Order: sequence, then structure tokens, then C-alpha cells
Amino acid sequence: MLGSEEFGRLFETFERTAFRLETLAVYDVEEEREEIGRFLAGEDMGPEWDDNPWVRSITERGKHLSRVHVLCSPLTDYLRYELSAYPGNIRAGEVIGIVDLGEKPVTGLPGHDFWLFDDRDVYRMHYTPEGRFTGAELLPPDRLAEYRGYRDLALRHAVPFAAYWERHR
Repeated sequence: MLGSEEFGRLFETFERTAFRLETLAVYDVEEEREEIGRFLAGEDMGPEWDDNPWVRSITERGKHLSRVHVLCSPLTDYLRYELSAYPGNIRAGEVIGIVDLGEKPVTGLPGHDFWLFDDRDVYRMHYTPEGRFTGAELLPPDRLAEYRGYRDLALRHAVPFAAYWERHR
């Protein structure tokens, strides 16, 4: 099981593509707590909100970063915060899609998050019931086809973020 720091290094070493499937309604990230408070209070989120520097640092190196967020409306406060940041991620080069199970039921997707790096390494993400990250588990190679299938299914059913956000902002 990789901790946060070890897992974070994977974003420096992957070669071409990183795909994430997100499934939680709330993520408990200590570094985000102050920012969430500012967002909920309606304060200015600053320039990094408009063009995510972390995403930009990856895409400027010619790497492709994408995700599909599986959620169910109505949105939690956390999801409103996270989705409000997505336009800055997209401006920085990330491709984001949404599967809203409240609008369009999709069966066959896992009920947990994962990252797929370079279409060859898949990490299942583990969280507490409150959404705090506890570790990333490298799955064995014989599970790769299964997770590629999850990615493909999610991408097939995902609505481009801009179209989703226009209806739900």
C-alpha cells in the first residue's frame, strides 16, 4: 500500500497517460479544508483556481491526464467545491467527464476509485468511510483488463464536464 507521498511520485514518473475514476461524494483532504471554507463562504478562490498549476505541470510535459467522476445529484457541498474547480483543471489540459447516476444509471462500474497509469499499472485507492485517503494498492497484472474495461465503460457513458456543469451549476 502506497502512502500519499509515495503515490504522488507516480505523477512524476508516468510516461504518457493517467486516468482516474472518482466515486466518492466527499473527500477529506486536510490541505483542502481552508479552501473549501473559502469556497462555501463565497470568497475569491485566487488565480490557481482558474488554471491549475499541478495539472499544467503534467500536461506541459506532453502527458495526458483525464478523469471521470461518478456521482449522484443533488451535489454535496464538497462536490460543488470540487466541480467548481474543474474548469481550471480543464484549462490546464485535463479532460474531465461526469457520470451522474441520478440522471443515467450505469451498471458495471466499481464502487471505488482507481488510477490507471500508462494503460499498464492500476492502483486501487482506499479511503475511510469519511473520505480520508489511506493508501493506494497496486493491483496485480491479471486485473489490468478488468480496470481498462471500467475505464472504457466510464468514458463511454460520461458527459463532457462543460455540458454537465451548464445544467447543474
